[in-house]
Amino acid sequence: MADFNDFNNPQVAALPAHLRQFIVEQHYEHYTPVDHAVWRYVMRQNYSYLKDIAYYPYIPGLEKAGLTIEKIPSLQEMNDALDKIGWGAVTVDGFIPPAAFMEYQAYRVLVIAADIRQLNHIEYTPAPDIIHESAGHAPIIADKDYHQYLSYFGSIGAKAMFSAQDFELYEAIRALSILKEMPDADAEEIKKAEEAVEHRQKNMGQPSEMALLSRLHWWTVEYGLIGNLENPKIYGAGLLSSIGESASCMKADVKKLWYNKYAVNYPYDITKQQPQLFVTDTFQNLIDVLEEFANTMAFRIGGAYGLKKAIESKNTCTAVYSSGLQVSGTFVEMGADGEDVHFLKTLGPTALSADNKQLKGHGKDYHGEGFSSPVGKLKDYEKALEDLSAEELEAANIQKGKGVTLNFESGIIVSGLVTNIVSSDEKVQVITFENCRVLDKSGNILFDPDWGVYDMAVGERIVSVFCGAADKDAFVEIAYKSDKGTIHVEYDKRTLELHQLYRQVRNRRHIGGDFGFFGQCLVRTTARPSRRLALCTRDIGIA
Repeated sequence: MADFNDFNNPQVAALPAHLRQFIVEQHYEHYTPVDHAVWRYVMRQNYSYLKDIAYYPYIPGLEKAGLTIEKIPSLQEMNDALDKIGWGAVTVDGFIPPAAFMEYQAYRVLVIAADIRQLNHIEYTPAPDIIHESAGHAPIIADKDYHQYLSYFGSIGAKAMFSAQDFELYEAIRALSILKEMPDADAEEIKKAEEAVEHRQKNMGQPSEMALLSRLHWWTVEYGLIGNLENPKIYGAGLLSSIGESASCMKADVKKLWYNKYAVNYPYDITKQQPQLFVTDTFQNLIDVLEEFANTMAFRIGGAYGLKKAIESKNTCTAVYSSGLQVSGTFVEMGADGEDVHFLKTLGPTALSADNKQLKGHGKDYHGEGFSSPVGKLKDYEKALEDLSAEELEAANIQKGKGVTLNFESGIIVSGLVTNIVSSDEKVQVITFENCRVLDKSGNILFDPDWGVYDMAVGERIVSVFCGAADKDAFVEIAYKSDKGTIHVEYDKRTLELHQLYRQVRNRRHIGGDFGFFGQCLVRTTARPSRRLALCTRDIGIA
């Protein structure tokens, strides 16, 4: 993992540990002369075409992002430039999970694939690469309205519910992209990988919040157009970094639709060119659509709806009580009357937090086998338990060293000896009991004294439910990370000789001179002379 402090960028330095695990060294010295030539070729083609078709901040945004046509950017150069607009950048190994990608955006950090596309994928690569990530995403970030949308999207996406099917599709797409970027990839293996992606896409079931958000992200951040339907401009990074698709997307057979909340109904295929694209008149419209979608998400709705989503997710999720207490774990059961939750239960490691900081003594080691608690108001009390003052708690006999029986409106009964009360911001959040028994309204045992100490969460309602732990680092929540690494090419002697020729061409371009000799050498030593020579002549300024 790279030393994120090396970049002297406050956004990168602020990244939490669970995101740092994805950072890799850029290893700038590993880029070959051919790699730099690929960069120059794509950037020159893009500059020539995009200066007329890209959204106007793109060209000046290149410089603001620390990019030049002449060479692959170093991560330090990009961080120095991006810091001036309140962003940072890190390099990663190919695709990372959508939830982690979103959270990086929330921290205003660009995720940049360290590798660069091969020569035979010069117009379009199925895998993320440094051209797509830096030359595609970074220049538009200089636009204030757009980078506000991007970071806001990240903060929403970081709370989205995701499913096991989401992970399976992610793995299939990552595997396919790695295969397609291998110089000697077996055609049959690629076919099988493509079939695996297609199978996953067709068997996603009901799309999760993350799957739906990914569609909005795709049709804006990756493939968005801005302006009017007749003559839109490109701002999506997938189009800005693709020589081929940036031109083909403007053809009449690619439908142009106004971007609105219904864009979420359009799935996408990452391996193919898009049959339709969406046009927004302003970036504020993107925020408005995102806000409308966010209002349908579990973290905004909470209640039984949110807990149902958490149970279906089968991932670590967090339920937030109205007292501010956060319960993080794998939810397996709830009791509810309509949308009003009166009981919740987790299985396995669980932690209690407040303000996204784990409460002392309430980590997942302590609650290692799960957690359960009632939710709601006490019978015959106008005020919620969480709102009772110290005097009111004493009057209700809820104080350390005293035995008490609590009767909830739901019919749940908690009785035992109070040993501790945790409060924050004048809200009671946790009451700990010894010799405690918890019964539901039918008399079924929810907790027995023989099971040990009982920690009861306090809160009238579940106001929010989101994916992930409240305090990810204390929970030691390792975000899902693929065990499949990208393949790095080991060059044979012939290719290394070709690299030397490219280096000579590049050097001669700077000092001047006759290019004929180098062109002849390239023709003689290249397996695919027409493409390589075309690239060479464009690179040295002949075309």
